[in-house]
Amino acid sequence: MRFITTSLALLLLVSCKNFERTGRVIHKIEMEPVAIDSTSIRALETRDGNYWFAGSKGVYGQIDQDVNTGVIVYEDNRSLEFRSIAVTSQFTFILTAGNPALIYRIEHANDSIALVYQEEGEGVFYDSMKFWNDKEGIAIGDPQEGCFSIITTINGGDTWNKMDCTMLPEIIEGEAAYAASNSNIALYNDHIWIATGGQAARILHSPDKGNTWEVQDTPIMAGGTMTGIYAIDFYDENQGVVVGGDWDNKNVNTSNKAITYDGGATWELMADASGPGYCSDITFIPGTDGKELLAVGSPGVWWSGNRGTDWKQLTTEGFYTVAFEDSSQGMLAGPYKLSRFNLLSGSSID
Repeated sequence: MRFITTSLALLLLVSCKNFERTGRVIHKIEMEPVAIDSTSIRALETRDGNYWFAGSKGVYGQIDQDVNTGVIVYEDNRSLEFRSIAVTSQFTFILTAGNPALIYRIEHANDSIALVYQEEGEGVFYDSMKFWNDKEGIAIGDPQEGCFSIITTINGGDTWNKMDCTMLPEIIEGEAAYAASNSNIALYNDHIWIATGGQAARILHSPDKGNTWEVQDTPIMAGGTMTGIYAIDFYDENQGVVVGGDWDNKNVNTSNKAITYDGGATWELMADASGPGYCSDITFIPGTDGKELLAVGSPGVWWSGNRGTDWKQLTTEGFYTVAFEDSSQGMLAGPYKLSRFNLLSGSSID
């Protein structure tokens, strides 16, 4: 009898953990398209209620009440592809994908543009960029010479320095990163987590802003040309999520979503064989104590209110990335479109 009672108590504890919710159930997403030209957008960021974005054809812009865009031309009208963005209190930084790698810094006060980093060479391809604060930032690129390309700044983006391969974990042959949503870097306090794909689906973790590194294994599918982790987000230094899958088989929803409660030391699959398949972005919804998640991909948008145990598809309209300004409002970006959205809740769960 004691064994049965203990087992029942454990079952109840697991059930409570699995179905813990924030107190609201999202039943609908309202979307309002934002006027934009034929720009494909994978780089999106928000700060103080405003949004900044960058995309194909050298286009970048800011959205407050209006949409204000500009175009950066490089070397005789060469088309630039921006897939990474970061916003500090004074500047917006945008980073090209492909060779050459170019970081432009746009000053909020006067919209002036400065080229602050340039790198050329075979295999140059940067995927994501983030800032801890106004001074310190990091960007990650595909492997070169046996390690991932990682550059950092400690002076507000004035200068950038590349980490030596001797400081970084060795890659697995065929391992890379995806420039799908500017979301394969997560930062929290001094921690860095970098998600990989291709022939491996691993996390490169540093607890001290890149001074030391360790490799964390995940159960996410790997081994294909377009498999692996496409996005990572951390709520705090312990709880984090990853999402990805197989870009060539987007409906497959096994081994493509995982969660950690110990900083990435161990990962467990979320809603395996249910919920979303391939997704290019995932984020903890702000103001929900780490319980609510939004996953975004070209097949649609999904919401979870219980840390990824259950998922509800909100729309089949596809997007690449998402940014929230509060627990309900935000912006979605995708192929030739931007949309403001509002999450609408129905009956609550206590």
